[in-house]
Amino acid sequence: MRGHHLAIYNFGLHVDDYESPRVEGFRLREPLNFEAANRAEGFVGRSGYDGEPGSESWGEKVYPRFIAGSGFADAPSSLSLWSGLEALMAFTYNGVHADALKHARNWNQRQAWPALVLWWVAEGVRPLWADGAERLEHLADHGPSPRAFTFKTAFCPDGNTVGIDRESVKAIAARNTAGQQDLLAVAKTLKA
Repeated sequence: MRGHHLAIYNFGLHVDDYESPRVEGFRLREPLNFEAANRAEGFVGRSGYDGEPGSESWGEKVYPRFIAGSGFADAPSSLSLWSGLEALMAFTYNGVHADALKHARNWNQRQAWPALVLWWVAEGVRPLWADGAERLEHLADHGPSPRAFTFKTAFCPDGNTVGIDRESVKAIAARNTAGQQDLLAVAKTLKA
């Protein structure tokens, strides 16, 4: 949307520690997903993680309350910005990322909270990790609203509901797939 970017935060819990063989399939795909996002149409940027090479972290990494009692001090989560709903949906449910989603049940615990939350920010604004955690909790507590929503119930920056242009999603996905064939070929060889 003109003058705005779409923020997405996702959060889950693995079935074991990040370095565990049970989570190896996720760990091996993670750099492929980051590179696929970098190549994806409509990708604006993503937060890195403190102390790790790559993108700068957008504030201190904060988790939603759902990590409490899990036994984990860290959990898989990401925070990124996109040009709009169709571009994000095309990346999320196609290509390299879709291949990872297909195997996610092997690495992630079943969760009672939403897997992701979306919200709009003004162009030039970078959301903080704390913003994502707070909005995910808001979505879990109150359902979709212009403050915190999902693909299924999406809103425009002006607060009105909006439908997703599925034909646009398909066209963007096709262009993205053409640019990540090498990554997808590698992903298909990895342990699930």
